Amino acid sequence: MLNKTMQSVVLKLLYLVASLKYPKIEKDYRYFIRDNYFCRINQTKYLFRDYIKKDKYKVISYKGEFDQELRYVIPFAYWHYLNGTLKKTISCRNTKELYFFSDNHEERFEERDWEFSYSNYEFPNMTHSNSFSFSKWKRVPYKQHFKNDVFVYEKPLLVISNKFNIEWDSAPLNFLGIEDLEKIISLYRSKYQIVYNRPLPTQIITDNSETLDLNEYSWLRENHPEVLLVNDLYEQHRSIVNNFNHLQLMVYSNCNHFISMHGGTAALASCFGGVNFILSKGNPKEVHLNEFSTIFPALSGARIIHASSTDSLFEQLEKVL
Repeated sequence: MLNKTMQSVVLKLLYLVASLKYPKIEKDYRYFIRDNYFCRINQTKYLFRDYIKKDKYKVISYKGEFDQELRYVIPFAYWHYLNGTLKKTISCRNTKELYFFSDNHEERFEERDWEFSYSNYEFPNMTHSNSFSFSKWKRVPYKQHFKNDVFVYEKPLLVISNKFNIEWDSAPLNFLGIEDLEKIISLYRSKYQIVYNRPLPTQIITDNSETLDLNEYSWLRENHPEVLLVNDLYEQHRSIVNNFNHLQLMVYSNCNHFISMHGGTAALASCFGGVNFILSKGNPKEVHLNEFSTIFPALSGARIIHASSTDSLFEQLEKVL
C-alpha cells in the first residue's frame, strides 16, 4: 500500500509515461490515462486473493455517475462474481436489477456524486482513456437475462433514448427536439415499433445534471399515439417491474435498434447488442479518446455509430435502418 507521498511520485511518473507515449493527446486528457494506469497497478495488491486464495472477499461500493457504473464498475463486479470472489455490491437506489448476479446487493445511496471517481483507484478502469484493461472486466449478459415475452410487438423495436439535461454546466447540447422526433417517427414508424424513453428525475437517481422539461410528452400523446412511451409502460406494468431501471432492462433486452444521447443513455443502450446510434456533439473525451470504438462496443458487442451532429445522425440512420 503506497503512502500519499509515494502515490504522488508514481502518479507523476505515470503522467510522464502517458505524455511520452501519447504526445498528440491533449495534456488534460493525459491525466485520465495516467489515472487508469495507476488503477491497474493498484490491482496488483489483490493478486493473491483474486487468483490463488479466491475467497468471497470483494465488496464493491459505488455512487458515482451512471455512465461509469455501466462501463467500468458493473463489469468489474461481474468478473468477481464469475471468479467466485464477489462478497457484496453497494450502489444507489433502484440498482438491484443492474447487479442481478450479486447475491448480496445493498441500495445504500439516494443520490449520485459525479466527483466520486476522482482519485478512486479501486477499479481497474475508472475514467476516460484511449485504452482499457479487460483482465478483470466481463461483459454483463443483460440481454440474455432480461429478454421476455411481455414487450413483444408486431414490428421490431426502435428505442429512442433521449435526454434534456444541463451538460457540463451549460445548456443542453445532446438531445432530440420535437422537430427531430417528428422526422424520426415519420421516417421509421411503418417499419419499427418506436419506443420513446426520457426518464424523469423522479424515476432515476440523478447527479449534478439538472433535468429540464422538453414538453414532448403531451406532444407525442396528441400527435403520435402509435409511439409507446416508456413512462406509460412503467405505469401499465407496475405489477411485474420493481422500478424504472428494471423496466428499461426488460424493454431494451427485446430491442436491437437504439438511438441514444451522449452520456448514461448511450452507455445503457450499448449494453444490449444490435446497433446503437449515439448523438455526441463537439469533441468530448469519448470522441477524442476513441471510446466509441473501444469500451462502448465491448459492453455487448453492439455496433456503435457515432454522430457528431443531428444532420449526421439522420444520414447514418438513412444508411442503416
